[in-house]
Amino acid sequence: MQEARVELVLSDTDSVFFTISGNNHERLRPVVVDLTDYQDQSMYIRLIDNETGIFTADNNEEDVWAHISFDDFRFYASRPDFPNELRPDEIVLLPPFDIIKHAGLTGEEAAKEMELPDDFSITLAAGEPEVIRPIAITLDDRNRVWIAEAHTYPQKAPEGEGKDRILIFEDTNGDGKLNKRTIFKDGLNLVSGLEIGHGGVWVGAAPYLMYIPIDESGDQPAGEPQILLDGWGYQDTHETLSSFRWGPDGWLYGTTGITTRSNIGKPGASDDEREKLNVGVWRYHPTEHQFEVYARGISNLWGLDFNEYGHMFVSANILPHLWHIIPGAWYRRQFGEHNYPYVYDDIKTVADHVHWVGNRGSEAGNGRSGSVGGGHSHAGAMFYLGAEHWPEEYRDYIFMNNIHGNRVNVDLVERRGSGYVGIHREDFLLTHDAWSQWLDFRFGPSGSVYAIDWYDKNQCHHTNEAIHDKTLGRIFKISHKDDEFVQIDLSEKSSTELVEYQLHTNEWYVRHARRLLQERGPDEAVYQALREMLDSDPNGVHKLRALWSLHVTEGLTNSMLMQLLDHDDEYLRGWAVQLAAEDKQVSEDFLAKFATMAGQDNSALVRLQLASVLQRIPEEQRWDILEALNTRSEDAQDHNIPLMVWYAFEPLVELDPERAARLAEQSTFPNLLDFTSRRLEAVESPTAQRVLERLAPLRAERASAHASLSHH
Repeated sequence: MQEARVELVLSDTDSVFFTISGNNHERLRPVVVDLTDYQDQSMYIRLIDNETGIFTADNNEEDVWAHISFDDFRFYASRPDFPNELRPDEIVLLPPFDIIKHAGLTGEEAAKEMELPDDFSITLAAGEPEVIRPIAITLDDRNRVWIAEAHTYPQKAPEGEGKDRILIFEDTNGDGKLNKRTIFKDGLNLVSGLEIGHGGVWVGAAPYLMYIPIDESGDQPAGEPQILLDGWGYQDTHETLSSFRWGPDGWLYGTTGITTRSNIGKPGASDDEREKLNVGVWRYHPTEHQFEVYARGISNLWGLDFNEYGHMFVSANILPHLWHIIPGAWYRRQFGEHNYPYVYDDIKTVADHVHWVGNRGSEAGNGRSGSVGGGHSHAGAMFYLGAEHWPEEYRDYIFMNNIHGNRVNVDLVERRGSGYVGIHREDFLLTHDAWSQWLDFRFGPSGSVYAIDWYDKNQCHHTNEAIHDKTLGRIFKISHKDDEFVQIDLSEKSSTELVEYQLHTNEWYVRHARRLLQERGPDEAVYQALREMLDSDPNGVHKLRALWSLHVTEGLTNSMLMQLLDHDDEYLRGWAVQLAAEDKQVSEDFLAKFATMAGQDNSALVRLQLASVLQRIPEEQRWDILEALNTRSEDAQDHNIPLMVWYAFEPLVELDPERAARLAEQSTFPNLLDFTSRRLEAVESPTAQRVLERLAPLRAERASAHASLSHH
């Protein structure tokens, strides 16, 4: 049904002979109607506005902005031509607004109204005033819940006047309530990221990445915040550094959004010593204190996690919701150009669906997209890798909060080619509450999941503080009927026990134990146990965990990595490639082995990893591997490999135009010849121009063939 529309009606019969609705946009566009068959007949224009907005309980309308606009009607002797004409076939009818039953509930009421699958329940673990505006969550080694409260948002406070806090919550008796609350640190400013490890709290508070050491009690700071990095942008305060997670490789990972511009470095670093980052994923090593931009692009990123094979995914807003993150990749941007001129093309979403209706863009379906997932705004990401008694269909599926949809979306992430595809699954939870704004979640040792709810009437970012309710916030606990209360402190376990936890079904134990082993450092007894696990355990995931633990504890040798490059398991081979190039010092033996693998390895995942690590190898040493990868015609249509090859190959075009041209001529990868030619156009040398002229006929031939193929 077209709730808002314009109709042309014949006066004599009151019959409608033309109708059109708008396109959900403020900008008026002309519509042309052929009146040839209606000359000398009386007619009138009728405006219909049945748009009702989003309903709440008791049939009271939510106060939403909606209207219909119509300008003038003009006659023309012949058909006019308008470049911005709106045609009826452009209009894709959107469904009526979703009916959301509730708004402005108390925390207890909100939990009662939520809808979950059978055998699951949800309780209010803590609510206002005990927790207000929770923006980040993590769990420590004692299963305590750490929360960052963002009181100063949406405006950064003057220096020294911040009111943000970090709180510690604990369930001491197993009743599902976080009955113990400790203020760890207050007076912070524009906090957006939080993680625990290596003896302290890692805090994102633009323009800073900070570290706050924890004293022996585990409840209080052992000193003032240490600024590790500065230069993080906060031009848009809802797209600052966020989504902190420890990676399987021992680095701290996070994201930053597209409407901020950062120039990141250690305090006092010169501009040449800093990394510029507009949008993407970054990482920081906790002991070596190195910072890297991991991948660039996408939109406002506010969710990051790793699947059981250690591969990273992020959730996003405005654009499609799910992205597989590859080191060194460039991804589609929400808007604007990449800050490097030779990218030429970028990697797209892995999702095979979107969570909004229609084809008029992500925001056109806001409030109407409940049938397909709720809308475009996503926050948080969690691969459920908790208790084995949870239903199998949730194991290693990714959970994402859908803010406009007031629900939790779930995707099955399945291998395809060198990477993955995200397949839509039934939503896990519906809040039925228009104020609900879940931001992130974590599963714990019992298998239960803690989730934070910002809870605010306003669901969009505004710098006007008056329209935000700064008194609300909740922590919810999702439980399966078989979840059992667990009290544990992994830090008290022996290193032998921490190694044994690498075999645990629940990855809460696995991840925390691995990080504790990293903190404890080299240990020959640990190495022996992990090597036995790597060599003898029949489970491939257990082998990966052993490999990662050896790496973070500095127990992984080059000879072990070289052996793993011949392993039957593609995931182990792929990680061996990545870890061999981790320090950017790749020996001649590894380079030769990589070149052989590039030409012979039967796994697209491994070939993708080879293409990725090329960016960590000096340019002049990349040739053999690139030439071998370019012989793999089976990768020509792969989602990732052709572009990852280009990102590594691009600098070589200027380094050696002749050799680069020969490689591009022989490649079956789409666009590689065209990209090489475009890159040669920017090289100011007689050799480059001569090579460019030689490539011109073949470039035109391939472009014509591609156009013909696309047409058919």
